[in-house]
Amino acid sequence: NNYFLGVLEEIEKNTDLKLDEPFENNSRNAIKILFYGSDKILIEENRFGRFRRNKLKPFRGLLYLFQKQYSYIGESWLKEEYDSYRVNKKCQNCSGYRLNEKSLSIKIDGKHIGEINEFSIEKAYSWFNKLEKKLEGNDKIIALPILREINNRLKFLKDVGLEYLTLSRSSATLSGGESQRIRLASQIGSGLTGVLYVLDEPSIGLHQKDNARLLRTLFKLKELGNSVIVVEHDEEAIKSADYILDIGPEAGARGGKIVAKGTYKQIIKENNSLTANYLSGLKKINIPTKRRTIDSKRIIKFLGVETNNLKNINVNIPLGLFSCITGVSGSGKSSLVIDTIYPVLTNIINKTKHKEGVFRKVENVHFIDKVINITQSPIGRTPRSNPVTYTGTFAPIRDWFAILPEAKARGYKAGRFSFNVKGGRCEACTGDGVKKVEMHFLSDVYVMCEQCNGKRFNEETLEIKYKNKNISDVLNMSVEEAHRFFEVIPSISNKLNMLKKVGLGYIKIGQSANTLSGGEAQRIKIAKELAKKATGKTIYILDEPTTGLHFEDVNKLVSVIQELTNGGNTVIVIEHNLDILKCADWIIDLGKDGGNRGGEILCQGTPESVANIVGSYTGDYLKKVL
Repeated sequence: NNYFLGVLEEIEKNTDLKLDEPFENNSRNAIKILFYGSDKILIEENRFGRFRRNKLKPFRGLLYLFQKQYSYIGESWLKEEYDSYRVNKKCQNCSGYRLNEKSLSIKIDGKHIGEINEFSIEKAYSWFNKLEKKLEGNDKIIALPILREINNRLKFLKDVGLEYLTLSRSSATLSGGESQRIRLASQIGSGLTGVLYVLDEPSIGLHQKDNARLLRTLFKLKELGNSVIVVEHDEEAIKSADYILDIGPEAGARGGKIVAKGTYKQIIKENNSLTANYLSGLKKINIPTKRRTIDSKRIIKFLGVETNNLKNINVNIPLGLFSCITGVSGSGKSSLVIDTIYPVLTNIINKTKHKEGVFRKVENVHFIDKVINITQSPIGRTPRSNPVTYTGTFAPIRDWFAILPEAKARGYKAGRFSFNVKGGRCEACTGDGVKKVEMHFLSDVYVMCEQCNGKRFNEETLEIKYKNKNISDVLNMSVEEAHRFFEVIPSISNKLNMLKKVGLGYIKIGQSANTLSGGEAQRIKIAKELAKKATGKTIYILDEPTTGLHFEDVNKLVSVIQELTNGGNTVIVIEHNLDILKCADWIIDLGKDGGNRGGEILCQGTPESVANIVGSYTGDYLKKVL
C-alpha cells in the first residue's frame, strides 16, 4: 500500500526507526511513535491521497489509521480479517467493571454492582436470597419487590440450564443454544398467553441432563396457554411431544412430503418413515463389535491446562482413535479443545500464531503432521462459492467441457467455463447468477440476474453441451444426479461420491455457499478431507457435528468418522449425542457441572467404563444406550 509505505518512510526520517531491521530490533521509542503517533511528525491523513505539504497534520499512529480505515469497511469478511489482529483486554481504569469510581462506591452487603455482575447465575440467585433474609424494617419493605423480580428472572435462567453463566458474560461469546435459552427464559418470565412459539433445534449444544430441563421449560410455556412448535431431531423431544409431523421420506427432491403425523404411538407404526424406523428400533446405529485399543507410546499429553474454568488438568489424547470430549454445558469442552488443543498443535506444526489457552507443557507432538479443525463456518462468503468449487470438483468438470468437440472447434479453454474469469461468464452479475441489493438498515437481499436468469454464463458458453446438458444445467443437478451423470469419469465421480457418503446427496452441486446450513458446510469440509490421500498422522477436530442431523444422517456421519480413523488418523469430537458417544473408542468426560463447578476430568476410558462411573451424568445416560 503506497500510502502506508509513505507513512513509514516519513517516520523513518524523523525517528531512529529502521525499516530494514527486524521489528523487535527497533527501539521502544520508535515502535511507540509508530503505533501511537507523535505531534512532531507531520503527515497527510487521507488514506488514498498523496503527500501534499499544505494539508499536513500531526501523525496519530498506525493504530489510529487502521481504526479509521476499519470504520470505512462495509464487507463483513474484510472486517473479520481486521478483527484477527485485535484482542480484547481488560480496561485498567475500571478493572473490567465498566463503571467509574463514583458508581462503584455504592455497595450492598459489601459488594458493588461490578462484583455482583461477576457472579454466576447460581451464585447470584443464592446471594440475593440470603440478602432478602438479612434485610429488616424499611429496607426490607423497599427492597422486597425488587429482589423478587431479580430472583424470578434468575430462577428462569437456572431452569433452562444456564446457572453456570456469569451475569457479565458477553453475548458475543454465547453459543447459539445458550442465546436461544436466554430468550426462552425471558419469554417464560413475561407470562404471556395465547402466543405461538417456534423454536429451531433448541437442544443444540445441550447435554442430555440439560435437555430434560429444557423440555420442562417448554411444558411451562404450554401450561401458560401457549402453543409451541419445535423443529427437532432429539429422541426425547420427539417422545415428549403431544403431536408430531414427520417430513420426508428422504431429503431434497426425494423429500417434502408428510410421511407420518399424530402422537408418538401413532407415528412409530408408519413403516415408510425413517424417523419412525429409528424410534421403533427397526433401524439403529450399531455399536462397534470391537473398539480400537490405545498404543501407550502414541499419546499426546497436555499437562497443567488452566484455560478459562479448567482446573490444572492433565489430558491424554490417544492417537489413531476416535475420541469424544463430553460433559454438561459449560464444563470446559470448548476451552480444552478449541481454545487449547487446536491452537497449540497448529502453532507447533504449522508455525502459526493463534492465541493459545493456558497450559504448562505438551508432549509427543512429533507423532502428527497435520491438525484440521472442521468447523461449521461457511465454505465461502459469496454466491460464487459452492460445494464443487470448495471440494475441487469443478476443475475436472470444466476440463471435461473444454475437451468436447464443439468447445475445441470454438477454441474454448477450461477458463471459459469458470464464473471467476471474464469471457464465458455473464458480466451483468459477474458469474454470481444473482445481484446483491443493499437494504442499508436491513440485511442485504439477493435477486436473480435478469440478464442470464441465474445461469451465470453467457449464451455462447451455454451452447456447449454434454449429454444434452450445458454447464449451468450441470451446476443445478443434485449431488446424486451429478454422480450418475459423470459416473464414467473417475476424477469427477469419486469426489461427488464423498459428498454422497456424508449424506449430502440432496444438495445442488452449484448451490451458493450462503444458502448452506452450518451442518452442511461442516460435512462438505469432511467430504473434502475424505477425498484427500490420508497420511495417517492427521488430527481432525469436530465441534458438535450432529447439529441439525437426523438419525439416518448421524448413522452416515459415524461411518465417515470411522473411515477417517481407519486410515490411522485421530478424530476428536466434542459431542453430546449418545449415538456418537456409544461408537467412540475413547471418552473424556468433563464436569461435574458447568462454570466454576466444572473444569475437571471426571473420567476417561471406553464408553463401557464411563457408563460405570458413579457421579458422571454422561455415564448415567450412556448406560441406557449401551
